[in-house]
Amino acid sequence: MAKSKELTVEEKLRSLYRLQLIDSRIDTIRSVRGELPLEIEDLEDEVAGLESRLSKLTEDVANYDADIAAKKIAIEESKAAAKKYEKQQESVRNNREFDSLTKEIEFQGLEIELAEKRINEYKVKIEQKTVVISNTKEKIERQQTHLDHKKSELEAITKETEKEESLMNDLSNELSEKIDQHLLKAYKRIRSSVKNGLAVVSIERGAAGGSFFTIPPQVQMEIASRKKITIDEYSGRILVDASLADEEKQALTDVLA
Repeated sequence: MAKSKELTVEEKLRSLYRLQLIDSRIDTIRSVRGELPLEIEDLEDEVAGLESRLSKLTEDVANYDADIAAKKIAIEESKAAAKKYEKQQESVRNNREFDSLTKEIEFQGLEIELAEKRINEYKVKIEQKTVVISNTKEKIERQQTHLDHKKSELEAITKETEKEESLMNDLSNELSEKIDQHLLKAYKRIRSSVKNGLAVVSIERGAAGGSFFTIPPQVQMEIASRKKITIDEYSGRILVDASLADEEKQALTDVLA
Protein backbone atom coordinates (compact mmCIF):
# COMPACT_ATOMS: atom_id res chain seq x y z
CA MET A 1 0.00 0.00 0.00
CA ALA A 2 1.42 3.40 -1.03
CA LYS A 3 2.33 5.72 1.82
CA SER A 4 0.24 8.89 1.95
CA LYS A 5 2.09 12.04 0.93
CA GLU A 6 3.40 14.14 3.82
CA LEU A 7 1.79 17.59 3.84
CA THR A 8 4.03 20.60 3.50
CA VAL A 9 4.08 23.23 6.23
CA GLU A 10 2.08 25.54 3.98
CA GLU A 11 -0.55 22.86 3.42
CA LYS A 12 -0.75 22.29 7.17
CA LEU A 13 -1.17 26.01 7.77
CA ARG A 14 -3.87 26.24 5.12
CA SER A 15 -5.72 23.28 6.60
CA LEU A 16 -5.49 24.72 10.10
CA TYR A 17 -6.66 28.16 9.04
CA ARG A 18 -9.54 26.76 7.00
CA LEU A 19 -10.53 24.60 9.98
CA GLN A 20 -10.44 27.75 12.11
CA LEU A 21 -12.72 29.55 9.65
CA ILE A 22 -15.17 26.65 9.71
CA ASP A 23 -15.13 26.28 13.50
CA SER A 24 -15.51 30.04 13.95
CA ARG A 25 -18.56 29.97 11.71
CA ILE A 26 -20.01 27.16 13.83
CA ASP A 27 -19.30 29.30 16.92
CA THR A 28 -21.11 32.23 15.30
CA ILE A 29 -24.12 30.10 14.41
CA ARG A 30 -24.33 28.79 17.96
CA SER A 31 -23.85 32.24 19.43
CA VAL A 32 -26.95 33.40 17.54
CA ARG A 33 -28.90 30.99 19.72
CA GLY A 34 -27.08 32.60 22.62
CA GLU A 35 -28.63 31.93 26.00
CA LEU A 36 -32.00 30.96 24.55
CA PRO A 37 -31.75 27.24 25.45
CA LEU A 38 -30.86 28.11 29.05
CA GLU A 39 -33.53 30.83 29.21
CA ILE A 40 -36.10 28.32 27.97
CA GLU A 41 -35.00 25.77 30.55
CA ASP A 42 -35.25 28.37 33.34
CA LEU A 43 -38.71 29.46 32.17
CA GLU A 44 -39.89 25.84 31.98
CA ASP A 45 -38.69 25.26 35.54
CA GLU A 46 -40.40 28.47 36.71
CA VAL A 47 -43.71 27.60 35.02
CA ALA A 48 -43.56 24.08 36.47
CA GLY A 49 -42.95 25.56 39.93
CA LEU A 50 -45.84 27.98 39.55
CA GLU A 51 -48.15 25.23 38.37
CA SER A 52 -47.15 23.10 41.34
CA ARG A 53 -47.87 26.05 43.64
CA LEU A 54 -51.23 26.64 41.93
CA SER A 55 -52.14 22.99 42.41
CA LYS A 56 -51.31 23.23 46.14
CA LEU A 57 -53.30 26.46 46.52
CA THR A 58 -56.29 24.94 44.74
CA GLU A 59 -56.05 21.89 46.97
CA ASP A 60 -55.97 24.15 50.06
CA VAL A 61 -59.14 25.95 48.93
CA ALA A 62 -60.86 22.61 48.29
CA ASN A 63 -59.91 21.49 51.81
CA TYR A 64 -61.27 24.71 53.32
CA ASP A 65 -64.50 24.23 51.36
CA ALA A 66 -64.73 20.70 52.74
CA ASP A 67 -64.09 22.02 56.26
CA ILE A 68 -66.83 24.63 55.84
CA ALA A 69 -69.26 21.96 54.64
CA ALA A 70 -68.36 19.80 57.65
CA LYS A 71 -68.86 22.72 60.05
CA LYS A 72 -72.26 23.50 58.51
CA ILE A 73 -73.31 19.91 59.06
CA ALA A 74 -72.04 20.15 62.65
CA ILE A 75 -74.09 23.35 63.13
CA GLU A 76 -77.25 21.63 61.91
CA GLU A 77 -76.54 18.70 64.20
CA SER A 78 -76.03 21.07 67.16
CA LYS A 79 -79.27 22.91 66.33
CA ALA A 80 -81.13 19.62 66.15
CA ALA A 81 -79.63 18.53 69.48
CA ALA A 82 -80.54 21.87 71.09
CA LYS A 83 -84.17 21.51 69.92
CA LYS A 84 -84.25 17.98 71.27
CA TYR A 85 -83.02 19.16 74.67
CA GLU A 86 -85.53 22.05 74.66
CA LYS A 87 -88.29 19.55 73.96
CA GLN A 88 -87.09 17.34 76.79
CA GLN A 89 -87.18 20.32 79.17
CA GLU A 90 -90.95 20.36 78.77
CA SER A 91 -91.23 17.03 80.55
CA VAL A 92 -88.55 17.19 83.22
CA ARG A 93 -89.40 16.09 86.76
CA ASN A 94 -87.12 18.41 88.71
CA ASN A 95 -84.87 21.45 88.55
CA ARG A 96 -81.71 19.31 88.40
CA GLU A 97 -82.82 17.68 85.14
CA PHE A 98 -83.88 21.08 83.77
CA ASP A 99 -80.52 22.63 84.65
CA SER A 100 -78.67 19.67 83.09
CA LEU A 101 -80.60 20.08 79.82
CA THR A 102 -80.01 23.83 79.93
CA LYS A 103 -76.26 23.21 80.09
CA GLU A 104 -76.52 20.86 77.10
CA ILE A 105 -78.42 23.53 75.17
CA GLU A 106 -75.81 26.13 76.09
CA PHE A 107 -73.02 23.72 75.05
CA GLN A 108 -74.66 23.19 71.66
CA GLY A 109 -74.92 26.97 71.33
CA LEU A 110 -71.20 27.30 72.02
CA GLU A 111 -70.52 24.57 69.49
CA ILE A 112 -72.55 26.51 66.90
CA GLU A 113 -70.68 29.75 67.70
CA LEU A 114 -67.32 28.00 67.44
CA ALA A 115 -68.29 26.35 64.15
CA GLU A 116 -69.50 29.68 62.73
CA LYS A 117 -66.23 31.30 63.86
CA ARG A 118 -64.24 28.58 62.10
CA ILE A 119 -66.36 29.00 58.97
CA ASN A 120 -65.61 32.72 58.91
CA GLU A 121 -61.91 32.01 59.40
CA TYR A 122 -61.95 29.49 56.54
CA LYS A 123 -63.74 31.99 54.30
CA VAL A 124 -61.08 34.63 55.00
CA LYS A 125 -58.37 32.11 54.18
CA ILE A 126 -60.20 31.14 50.98
CA GLU A 127 -60.38 34.81 49.98
CA GLN A 128 -56.66 35.18 50.62
CA LYS A 129 -55.85 32.01 48.72
CA THR A 130 -58.13 33.08 45.87
CA VAL A 131 -56.16 36.31 45.45
CA VAL A 132 -52.90 34.36 45.39
CA ILE A 133 -54.41 31.85 42.94
CA SER A 134 -55.48 34.67 40.64
CA ASN A 135 -52.03 36.28 40.77
CA THR A 136 -50.35 32.91 40.22
CA LYS A 137 -52.54 32.17 37.20
CA GLU A 138 -51.71 35.56 35.72
CA LYS A 139 -47.99 34.97 36.28
CA ILE A 140 -48.22 31.50 34.72
CA GLU A 141 -49.98 32.98 31.71
CA ARG A 142 -47.33 35.70 31.35
CA GLN A 143 -44.42 33.33 31.75
CA GLN A 144 -46.00 30.73 29.45
CA THR A 145 -46.45 33.39 26.78
CA HIS A 146 -42.83 34.42 27.30
CA LEU A 147 -41.77 30.77 27.12
CA ASP A 148 -43.72 30.13 23.93
CA HIS A 149 -42.14 33.22 22.37
CA LYS A 150 -38.65 32.05 23.32
CA LYS A 151 -39.34 28.56 21.95
CA SER A 152 -40.62 30.01 18.68
CA GLU A 153 -37.58 32.25 18.48
CA LEU A 154 -35.22 29.33 19.06
CA GLU A 155 -37.11 27.15 16.59
CA ALA A 156 -36.89 29.86 13.92
CA ILE A 157 -33.16 30.35 14.51
CA THR A 158 -32.52 26.60 14.52
CA LYS A 159 -34.53 26.10 11.37
CA GLU A 160 -32.66 28.90 9.65
CA THR A 161 -29.19 27.72 10.64
CA GLU A 162 -29.43 23.94 11.11
CA LYS A 163 -28.59 23.18 7.46
CA GLU A 164 -25.51 25.41 7.49
CA GLU A 165 -24.46 24.17 10.91
CA SER A 166 -24.76 20.56 9.78
CA LEU A 167 -22.68 21.32 6.66
CA MET A 168 -20.05 23.14 8.71
CA ASN A 169 -19.86 20.28 11.21
CA ASP A 170 -19.34 17.82 8.36
CA LEU A 171 -16.61 20.01 6.85
CA SER A 172 -14.94 20.42 10.25
CA ASN A 173 -14.94 16.67 10.86
CA GLU A 174 -13.74 15.92 7.35
CA LEU A 175 -10.89 18.42 7.58
CA SER A 176 -9.94 17.30 11.10
CA GLU A 177 -9.34 13.77 9.82
CA LYS A 178 -6.79 15.06 7.31
CA ILE A 179 -4.77 17.10 9.81
CA ASP A 180 -1.90 15.52 11.73
CA GLN A 181 -3.33 14.40 15.08
CA HIS A 182 -0.59 16.07 17.14
CA LEU A 183 -1.20 19.33 15.32
CA LEU A 184 -4.96 18.94 15.65
CA LYS A 185 -4.60 18.30 19.37
CA ALA A 186 -2.51 21.46 19.74
CA TYR A 187 -5.10 23.43 17.72
CA LYS A 188 -7.93 22.25 19.97
CA ARG A 189 -5.91 22.97 23.11
CA ILE A 190 -5.13 26.53 21.98
CA ARG A 191 -8.71 27.04 20.78
CA SER A 192 -10.14 26.06 24.15
CA SER A 193 -7.81 28.38 26.06
CA VAL A 194 -7.99 31.61 24.06
CA LYS A 195 -10.62 34.29 23.63
CA ASN A 196 -13.29 33.67 20.99
CA GLY A 197 -11.88 30.23 20.22
CA LEU A 198 -9.36 31.71 17.76
CA ALA A 199 -6.39 29.32 17.69
CA VAL A 200 -5.14 30.38 14.24
CA VAL A 201 -4.98 34.08 13.32
CA SER A 202 -3.49 36.14 10.52
CA ILE A 203 -1.14 39.08 10.70
CA GLU A 204 -3.08 42.34 10.65
CA ARG A 205 -1.23 45.68 10.42
CA GLY A 206 1.94 44.13 11.76
CA ALA A 207 0.32 42.42 14.76
CA ALA A 208 -1.32 39.07 15.41
CA GLY A 209 -5.10 39.17 14.92
CA GLY A 210 -6.73 40.24 18.14
CA SER A 211 -3.39 41.30 19.66
CA PHE A 212 -1.85 44.74 20.20
CA PHE A 213 1.73 43.45 20.21
CA THR A 214 3.69 44.20 17.06
CA ILE A 215 5.46 41.29 15.43
CA PRO A 216 9.06 42.03 14.34
CA PRO A 217 9.54 42.35 10.56
CA GLN A 218 11.92 39.38 10.50
CA VAL A 219 9.28 37.15 12.14
CA GLN A 220 6.64 38.45 9.74
CA MET A 221 8.89 37.43 6.83
CA GLU A 222 9.32 33.95 8.32
CA ILE A 223 5.54 33.61 8.68
CA ALA A 224 5.02 34.75 5.08
CA SER A 225 7.56 32.16 3.86
CA ARG A 226 5.30 29.41 5.24
CA LYS A 227 8.29 27.21 6.05
CA LYS A 228 7.47 26.60 9.70
CA ILE A 229 4.58 26.89 12.13
CA THR A 230 4.96 30.04 14.22
CA ILE A 231 3.31 30.58 17.59
CA ASP A 232 2.61 34.11 18.85
CA GLU A 233 4.67 34.46 22.03
CA TYR A 234 2.07 36.74 23.64
CA SER A 235 -1.25 35.04 22.84
CA GLY A 236 -0.10 31.48 22.15
CA ARG A 237 -1.97 31.42 18.83
CA ILE A 238 -0.74 29.92 15.56
CA LEU A 239 0.12 32.66 13.06
CA VAL A 240 -0.44 32.79 9.29
CA ASP A 241 0.20 35.59 6.82
CA ALA A 242 -2.65 37.81 5.61
CA SER A 243 -2.34 36.60 2.00
CA LEU A 244 -2.84 32.96 2.98
CA ALA A 245 -5.78 33.98 5.19
CA ASP A 246 -7.46 35.85 2.33
CA GLU A 247 -6.94 32.94 -0.05
CA GLU A 248 -8.45 30.45 2.38
CA LYS A 249 -11.41 32.71 3.08
CA GLN A 250 -12.11 32.89 -0.63
CA ALA A 251 -11.62 29.15 -1.06
CA LEU A 252 -14.13 28.40 1.69
CA THR A 253 -16.57 30.91 0.19
CA ASP A 254 -16.27 29.09 -3.14
CA VAL A 255 -16.91 25.72 -1.48
CA LEU A 256 -20.06 27.03 0.22
CA ALA A 257 -21.35 28.83 -2.88
